[in-house]
Amino acid sequence: MSDSDALPLSLPQPLPPPDSPVNGRVSFWYAATGIPSTRPALTGDTTADVVIVGAGYTGLWTAYYLKKAQPALDIVVLEARFAGYGASGRNGGWLTNSITGGRGQYVRTHGRAVTGRFQELLNGTVDEVIAVAAAERIDADIIKGGELNVARNPAQLARLHAWAAEEEQWPEGGAQLLDAGASAGRVTVTGALGGLYQPHCARLQPAKLVRGLARAVQSLGVRLYEDTPVTEIRTGTAVSPRGTVRCRHVLRATEGFTANLRGSHRDWLPMNSSMIVSEPLTAAAWEEIGWNGFDAVADMAHAYMYAQRTADGRIALGGRGVPYLFGSRTDTDGATAPATVDRLAALLYEMFPAARGTRIEHAWSGVLGVPRDWKATVGLDPATGVGWAGGYVGTGVAASNLAGRTLADLVLGTDSELIRMPWVNRQVRRWEPEPLRWLGVSAMYKAYYAADRRENRSRTAATSPLARAADLVAGR
Repeated sequence: MSDSDALPLSLPQPLPPPDSPVNGRVSFWYAATGIPSTRPALTGDTTADVVIVGAGYTGLWTAYYLKKAQPALDIVVLEARFAGYGASGRNGGWLTNSITGGRGQYVRTHGRAVTGRFQELLNGTVDEVIAVAAAERIDADIIKGGELNVARNPAQLARLHAWAAEEEQWPEGGAQLLDAGASAGRVTVTGALGGLYQPHCARLQPAKLVRGLARAVQSLGVRLYEDTPVTEIRTGTAVSPRGTVRCRHVLRATEGFTANLRGSHRDWLPMNSSMIVSEPLTAAAWEEIGWNGFDAVADMAHAYMYAQRTADGRIALGGRGVPYLFGSRTDTDGATAPATVDRLAALLYEMFPAARGTRIEHAWSGVLGVPRDWKATVGLDPATGVGWAGGYVGTGVAASNLAGRTLADLVLGTDSELIRMPWVNRQVRRWEPEPLRWLGVSAMYKAYYAADRRENRSRTAATSPLARAADLVAGR
């Protein structure tokens, strides 16, 4: 089955052969509990103070902080499928402090001090999510072990060293350069020549977090309607086949599914990311690998991987797979091309030889939102009451919390430092029309994959010119 012809959730799906992984069914993160039944849908027109479109992390965090600040607010959340159906229930479980797209542009527009404070706020966001999860009794398997990025060939090592030199100018980030031995002391990755470690990151089970957050906002009195797709957002109105909601503020929190809204087809590109998870490893395998600190692990490839050690002793590993579907189409149940599953499995066994012999139990894909300048944004138009947040390019587990707090302050008119951060009310140009969009993204990732292959075969420390060309296409 290809990424483009995934079966809808409503249809029965045949069981895979005994040695084949489960493919799709939203994600492995729902394997233990099954796909959740949906809450009641909207049944006709209604009114509210605030309507939030999308019940992922961004929408739920925004509802949570709004309701905590003003309990009397009448808040409605509208979700097309169920809370956590999108990226919030499919991601790699990295609660990390990344500034999406880097700090450089923000230094140019807002200065060093504001950008440094933005980094500190994202550092603190990791602890904020952990604290709220504890307060709301959400058991999301959270362990704050930090983030380890490894270099596995000379070109990657050169980029790692350049990154470490840049991080020296940003002590707010807390990054530390590690040699091969120190990197292996954290996690043994075959061929790792060095690593960059930063402590502001936690591993978690993403579906447990989003489902717990949905329960928390409902307990506060938020009206959460599932199976209620929104087709259009306009001033004071969210339009759904189930009914129209009229309000003072309507907030878009649709991330990779933004392209499905009328008038928003080219705002954010829906990019696919794919994941696999192994069966539990043996104690002997974990002794060989280490990973006792539960670091989130990534590499310095252009088409990079990301991984975590799960609470039940598996390795969950992700990468881009088939990055983009023509016409900004989005998937249904997360089914993944077999070639992508094979490629990710080969990478897992290459990086962690002790895992060879363990089978891949589940594979899935999801979409993330990518603005044209690859930087997240949060904002509110005071004239129309329409707000938005997202475009996290895969770094949204933590950033969505800070975005939710910021959007809450914008709606309430709170004069906080959050609303003065550099991602607030940014203007981003739209993506090119088709077929330019598909041609550009497809060519970009073909170039990145080719650059990675060349660098893996080469002993030179120079980044492949193919990757530099792809960066120009990307507009990074």
